[in-house]
Amino acid sequence: MLQIRDLIWGLLFIGCAAAIQVEITPRQGEISVGESKFFLCEVVGDAKDIDWYDPSGEKILPNRPDIFVNRGDETMSTLTIYHANVDSAGIYKCVAKNGDKEAQATVQVKIFQKITFASAPSPQEFNEGDDADIVCNVVSSPPPTIIWKHKGSKIQVDKDVRYKIMDNGHLQIRGIKKIDEGMYNCEARVMARGEIDFKMIKVVVNVLPTIRARLSEVNATADIGRSALLACDADGFPEPTVTWAHNNIVLETGDKYSLNEDGSELVIKDVKKVDEGDYTCIAKNKAGEKAEEVSLNVFVQPKITYLNNQTASEFDEQVTLTCEALGDPTPTISWSFENRVFTEGEQSLDRNIVVRSHARVSSLTLKNVVFTYAGYYLCIASNSIGQDSQHMYLEVRYAPKIQGQVTVYTWEGNAANISCEVEAHPGASVVWFRDGLQLPSANTTNMKIYNTQTVSYLEIKPESQNDFGSYNCTATNVMGTDSKEFLLIQAEVPSSPDIQQVEPFSSTAVVAFEEPDSMGGVPILKYKVEWRLPGQDWTGSEHNANDEMTTITIVGLKPETTYEVKMSAINGKGEGESSPARTFKTEPVLSAEIPTTIAATTMAIKGEPSAPVLEVKVQDRGNTLKVNWIKQDDGGSPIKHYLVRYKAKHVSDWKPEIRLPHNSEYVTLNGLDWNTEYEVYVVAENQQGKSEPAVISFRTATDPTTIPDAMDGGSGLGTGAIVGILIVVFFLLLVGVDVTCYFLNKCGLLMCIAVNFCGKAGPGAKNKDIEEGKAAFTKDESKEPIVEVRTEEEHTPNQGGGGPTEPNETTPLTEPDGKTVKDDNTKGQTEVKNTTDEVKTVPNEAPQTNGNESKA
Repeated sequence: MLQIRDLIWGLLFIGCAAAIQVEITPRQGEISVGESKFFLCEVVGDAKDIDWYDPSGEKILPNRPDIFVNRGDETMSTLTIYHANVDSAGIYKCVAKNGDKEAQATVQVKIFQKITFASAPSPQEFNEGDDADIVCNVVSSPPPTIIWKHKGSKIQVDKDVRYKIMDNGHLQIRGIKKIDEGMYNCEARVMARGEIDFKMIKVVVNVLPTIRARLSEVNATADIGRSALLACDADGFPEPTVTWAHNNIVLETGDKYSLNEDGSELVIKDVKKVDEGDYTCIAKNKAGEKAEEVSLNVFVQPKITYLNNQTASEFDEQVTLTCEALGDPTPTISWSFENRVFTEGEQSLDRNIVVRSHARVSSLTLKNVVFTYAGYYLCIASNSIGQDSQHMYLEVRYAPKIQGQVTVYTWEGNAANISCEVEAHPGASVVWFRDGLQLPSANTTNMKIYNTQTVSYLEIKPESQNDFGSYNCTATNVMGTDSKEFLLIQAEVPSSPDIQQVEPFSSTAVVAFEEPDSMGGVPILKYKVEWRLPGQDWTGSEHNANDEMTTITIVGLKPETTYEVKMSAINGKGEGESSPARTFKTEPVLSAEIPTTIAATTMAIKGEPSAPVLEVKVQDRGNTLKVNWIKQDDGGSPIKHYLVRYKAKHVSDWKPEIRLPHNSEYVTLNGLDWNTEYEVYVVAENQQGKSEPAVISFRTATDPTTIPDAMDGGSGLGTGAIVGILIVVFFLLLVGVDVTCYFLNKCGLLMCIAVNFCGKAGPGAKNKDIEEGKAAFTKDESKEPIVEVRTEEEHTPNQGGGGPTEPNETTPLTEPDGKTVKDDNTKGQTEVKNTTDEVKTVPNEAPQTNGNESKA
């Protein structure tokens, strides 16, 4: 059996060897474009040749670059397709041959395109308002389905008409806005393979710049070294760049211009008139550009460009002064001369001064020229920006004109100057004459001549009456000659002053007078006043004269005395006649005047008031004092004010001076130190000066121990009221303490009154223990009552009166002999009373001591 079986198997093996079988692994293939893949062809049986054929039926040769065939051994061959493309698809065949025997197998190769984003750039930029086409080109086989997402959500084109998915898969957004900016998801799907891929695309929306000038017009002033600032603010996305242009020329930072970091501010340095005009601010970014105009107005301060000095002669028909000025706005031009201002038109009633202006030129015409026209003229050019002014000089040539005082007074032996004041242009030469002879002559040794630029002085010291008379001054220049006669006159003494009124006081008198009718030709130097008692010698004093002197004060007079007074005037020539004597009587001394010794001291001061008399009055508060004074002699002139100074004697510094009106009669000094000695000075002052100080000293009170007043003004309570209040408070406090003692301890004044006058023991006395100082007897461990014994002296007033005590709930009943009547209902309480002793029981439950002990 075994041999038959082996035989069968051998026959089967031989049969199989005779046949060839071919198998390709894998049996089918899908290759993505660009990928590589190989296929294995296995042969069962002897095969001499194993060949591969492409889809076109051509045998694949070994040297093809895209498809490679490799026979590994006699039973296997490999077909490798490198970087497959669409043309690589088809049916490939593997053929095995051995003689006339042949076997083959085929494999279907499919080439597909994976999802590939051929063009999906990121970011993609668009201008706001444009129809944006977001590019997303996807390649695959079969063609993919495109889905767009934004902010995590699928874009629903049927809900927003602005969105549209194009046939090529692009996303279109109509009128794209800044809010549409962001990340977009382009998702591609191939349903047949379940393949999916996406690409994130950033969409940027650029915004066209907006621009706004901070000031559409800027004003600047030229030629003063200042700068002008032009500024504009731009916005947009991306951030725009800002540039400036003027006259189509882009401006850059340099000597003339300066730009800040972002270009929004343009500074024009050292502004000139030529810088005026329009400047363009340009903002530019990817979305485009915008421009805004800024106007620079350059104003120019006035500047006088032409003004020359002029020369004319007196009596010329006219002379014209011209002034020219530049400026923007066009300046107005005016003239001034010696504080007089000339504007457009005729400037005088005689029409001799006329101003005419045209554009930037003004002319001042002076007709019928006179010498007073000479001098400096001021040309003023002004506009809203500022002004400029310059002087010019008008020179007027004229013949000499002599001025000066014609008459001069002096006396023999006193030198005098005759002044010949000459006005002339050009300068004149001056010559003095007398009686036709030029001075000084050989015979005149008492005369001298002094010359200045405008004045010639003839000094004469008269020696006799012949030196008085007429003197001639003659001045000559190229324009002409002028002469003038001067008179030297003998001076006289003045006439007498006129006494108008005498106002007497107790020790002084004020003499009011008028100056003499005749000064004698020369000024009055002094006034002399003389007074006397009738029939006695005259006493006098001299006073320097001044223009305002109308009164003189006589001092050192006696009260209630009749005097005579007269006056005379004194000039350089001498003293004139005295006025008629005038009688007056001094006033009596006031009762409050200071002592004679002090008055005599103060009288020595001419015209000054006397010191006031002082009196000190202490106020309610000891550190406040009132200083009164009584007015004394005012020295013939009203008191202007009083000056008060004070200080503590132990210090050197005075308190600040107090100035009080003339009608004041006292001063109050507050806040002084306690128990301190002070000194006070009071001075009266009039027009003539100050009086001697009136001095007074005082000491303040000691520091009080009572409560000070509530208010410094004295409106608080007085000391008596405060003491009364304290007594009342103390009394109420005592009453409160006494009432408390009465109710708590059964003692005090109230208790005494209750016991002695009312016969009552006070509230709660029944239940109190025996008071200290009383005798108490108790029995040991018994129910017997405690007995209180009182002496006769301790009895209430009712006992002393012989009458029985009014019974109450604690008073026991007694018989006439003094024995106690017991009551079964008294519950062990008993009170024994007789004429000498009082026995009182209290409940035996009270604390007890030894029954034999007692308290005294």
